[in-house]
Amino acid sequence: EVQLVESGGGLVQPGGSLRISCAASRFTFSRFDMSWARQTPGKGFEWVSGIVSGGDRTAYRDSVRGRFTISRDNAKNMLYLQMNSLKTEDTAVYYCATGLYATGQRGQGTQVTVSS
Repeated sequence: EVQLVESGGGLVQPGGSLRISCAASRFTFSRFDMSWARQTPGKGFEWVSGIVSGGDRTAYRDSVRGRFTISRDNAKNMLYLQMNSLKTEDTAVYYCATGLYATGQRGQGTQVTVSS
């Protein structure tokens, strides 16, 4: 059974940075495309970014491109999302998920709050 555990969320001021992580286990992480998605009460569940299994190709939604960077360490079974220039509208619960567009299984999420 796929296990995904997100961490690193918290409170950050607008314009600040945060890196969230996802520890993957119980499946062959290096063979899976992975992604990050987020959920807010107002916007629902939306895909944020994806990365192919080898890490050499990435994709981003328009609103985060240039500010967020997805990466992975297949040796450590870890997925990361570096978030810079954070905006209040980035406030959400962030989930890592299997699949390039978060169509597979997901973890329990980590809360990111951007507020002054």
